[in-house]
Amino acid sequence: RSGAALSPTQAVLMMNHQHAVLIDIRDAAAFQSGHIPQARNLPVADFEKKIASLPKNKPVILVCDMGRAAVSAAVQLRKLGIAEVTILEGGLRAWSTAGLPVTTNKTGA
Repeated sequence: RSGAALSPTQAVLMMNHQHAVLIDIRDAAAFQSGHIPQARNLPVADFEKKIASLPKNKPVILVCDMGRAAVSAAVQLRKLGIAEVTILEGGLRAWSTAGLPVTTNKTGA
């Protein structure tokens, strides 16, 4: 298995206590249509180009739609040198179902 999967509640705790970074691996259009407010958009296709922008000293939580695409993305990130990678179990859908905030980004910022 590619690594730990966190429930939305566990992800919030990790963000609050360990300063985990949320990385949304969906494409820009999907990200803009709705995402976790603190998440950074980094599609899987851009991993190798933008790996330097990821923190090496903080845990990374990967977010996709339902948690499946993040599994292979976690393997890829580990190969690129990011040691502490976890997955948001159930992805953005689970986050929304848990009643946690989702924002839309119409400006592209």
